[in-house]
Amino acid sequence: MTVAFKNLKKGTIVQDEKYLEEYILVFPTRLLEQIGKFQGVSFELDKYLDIILNPKNHTFLKRKEAETTPACKQLIPYALLQFKDTFFVYRRGKLLAEKRLFGNYSLGIGGHISVTDPGLFSTTYEDGLKREINEEVIIESPYTQRVVALLNDDSNDVGKVHFGIVHVLTLEKPLVKPREKSINETKFSDINVLKKDIDKFENWSKICIQHIQHIVDKKS
Repeated sequence: MTVAFKNLKKGTIVQDEKYLEEYILVFPTRLLEQIGKFQGVSFELDKYLDIILNPKNHTFLKRKEAETTPACKQLIPYALLQFKDTFFVYRRGKLLAEKRLFGNYSLGIGGHISVTDPGLFSTTYEDGLKREINEEVIIESPYTQRVVALLNDDSNDVGKVHFGIVHVLTLEKPLVKPREKSINETKFSDINVLKKDIDKFENWSKICIQHIQHIVDKKS
């Protein structure tokens, strides 16, 4: 069952917030097939972003259903925190909502965009990105931000229902603290170490590491 909360008028009051929190932003997988489906990473931002981020192509689906519905892709902001030639790395802990990723190392900060995000009826995706970063980590440094790539990995059950937009946050200082208890063993690792330890990472992070130099050099 797809629930078109996007049609609610701004300011609509909904009583059951716990119920609403179960609904997350998705877009139909057929959009990728129409534009040109890819496996892994794409740097063709202009080709995809205007369509993928168009609110007309969005709806909200109950999370339990979205996780098992490959006909829909959950839109995920995936932020890499960079300081010079190093990137913020962490290990996913026991309190992680997505149990299929437990124990893996990750480069990316990000998550689902829920129906209760502030500004839902205007810049939903941007607000989702800000919310996820602020919920997961504390960044005590000025930074700049740019979009560099897109992720689509249909090689496993997690990837089949998710679509990532890769952001790079370039920090002036390596000052990042975990806010969520599911973020453990945090550190900044240089590119050579990431390549050496690539097998320890979740699939999206592996894909990013394989293309890390292109990601570093990419300008949005």
